[in-house]
Amino acid sequence: MKILASIPLWLRNKYFLSGSVFLAWILFFDDRDMMSNMAHNRELKQLEQSRDYYRKQIEATQKELDLLKNDPAVLEKYAREKYMMKKDNEDLFIIKN
Repeated sequence: MKILASIPLWLRNKYFLSGSVFLAWILFFDDRDMMSNMAHNRELKQLEQSRDYYRKQIEATQKELDLLKNDPAVLEKYAREKYMMKKDNEDLFIIKN
């Protein structure tokens, strides 16, 4: 009884004890605990950033494709730069940096 009497009254309160146990369970032991939630949020932000990057890449590629389909001069420039194509009466010199 002496040990029980030495514990402060607010620590012996059944509502405080049950609330503390509930809080500890939610923060550390549950499937959706605080650490898992923070990890999922970090992963979500990373996935949103990669989604935005790929959307921008898709838009740029779509614009380039539209230019290639509609403008023969751009198509010729693209073929010369990317695939090093040339006309029959030309000489091609490749300078690498």
